[in-house]
Parts: sequence; structure tokens; C-alpha cells
Amino acid sequence: MDFPPIEELDLLHANICQALGDPKRIQILYALHGEPRYVSALAEDLGMPQPTVSRHLQVLRQRSIVQTERDGQTVVYSLTDVRIIEVLNVMRQILRDSLDRQANVLT
Repeated sequence: MDFPPIEELDLLHANICQALGDPKRIQILYALHGEPRYVSALAEDLGMPQPTVSRHLQVLRQRSIVQTERDGQTVVYSLTDVRIIEVLNVMRQILRDSLDRQANVLT
């Protein structure tokens, strides 16, 4: 069986895994999945302070998970690749299955 090279896994960890390491950033990604959004709209919809949302968006943008587009004086954020939501959904299903197995062991 072939394994991915450690260098590739290091890049995966540094660029994607660490960016997904905060639940608020994941929530922002789900919010952007529906449509591109302004920071103020994201902050309002998610019930987070605007500086917090901006800080998380900066991390996601640095990792090329979100992208920006100017709309006059404002910036609109969108997902760079919608497959990230598919990955997150698979991870959530794995979590649910794992929790079900753990619950079954305890009963």
C-alpha cells in the first residue's frame, strides 16, 4: 500500500487542517456555502463580532480556502472550492457514526 509522502501531509496539515481547527471558521465556511457574503452580513447571521469574523476570514483567505472580490468599497467573500463543504460533511458523518458506536458500546 502506498502512503502519501510526509511532505504532502505536512502541507495538508499546515494549509487545510490548521485552518479548520476552529469551529467558528467551519461555521463561516458553511455560511459562505449558500452565497458570497460581506463580513457584516456574516457577523450578523452568525452572531459573532465583526472583528472576530474578519480575523477568521483572514486565516481562511491566507490558506486560499476563501477568496475575495471587491464590490465598491466593500469586500465580498466566497468559497474558493465548494468541495470543502463535502469534506466537512463527510467528517461530520464520521463523527456521528463514531458517537453512535461509542453509545452502543456503553449500552
